[in-house]
Amino acid sequence: MNRTSFLTASASLVAASSGIAAAQSIPGGSHLVERNTDFNAAQFKQIVGRPAKIRQVFEQISFKPQALLNIKNSLNGLEYGYGYNASDIAIAFAAHGPAAALNYNDYLWDKYKLGDFFGAKDAQGATITSNIWVKSKAAVAVKDDPDDAVSMYQDASIEMLQKRGVIFLCCHTAVEEQARNLVKPGAPAAGANPTDVANDILTHLIPGAVVVPSMVSTVAVLQHEYKYTYAALTF
Repeated sequence: MNRTSFLTASASLVAASSGIAAAQSIPGGSHLVERNTDFNAAQFKQIVGRPAKIRQVFEQISFKPQALLNIKNSLNGLEYGYGYNASDIAIAFAAHGPAAALNYNDYLWDKYKLGDFFGAKDAQGATITSNIWVKSKAAVAVKDDPDDAVSMYQDASIEMLQKRGVIFLCCHTAVEEQARNLVKPGAPAAGANPTDVANDILTHLIPGAVVVPSMVSTVAVLQHEYKYTYAALTF
């Protein structure tokens, strides 16, 4: 499979995963601890188990969006340094804890004042009010020079990484725990029902985000069942 075909297939997979998630009333269900009956195992297997020669999972807990740069660098190193075809690379971003918010759409960032909640600020020190890490900054052009700063290969946006095949996983447990913190006195959703807040979050994720049970268990499954190598981002 050439790069263009792979990018087209990756975009289709993102659309398909979004459609599957939308078909579920609440992705992952409404329990604090996700039940197997609520887990979309078929979707998970289809997405993380696709054919690949090399697999890597990046685990991120703290809210550090620069992790996306590490993923971009891994893709470029594997493809251009080690010579793997783009279609032979499978990378999953295992975001939990505060990092799960990278999977939340603008509606959630605005409604729950997530910039304040997570202390997310821009270069000027202003509080961030939307998920500014989603939108692509470059066009898909597989013949771009990877050294070009404005090429797709230097674009670390979530959309571009997804187009290059990166899988964005969202921890159900993290969502439930964050919902319980968001409703505490003085928090953005103070007094609300935590289950309602969690359900609101789970139904307003970015396109292509895949809800999984506790991320720490998911990392184990990715390593054991699907042979993903592990990278922990500790900054």
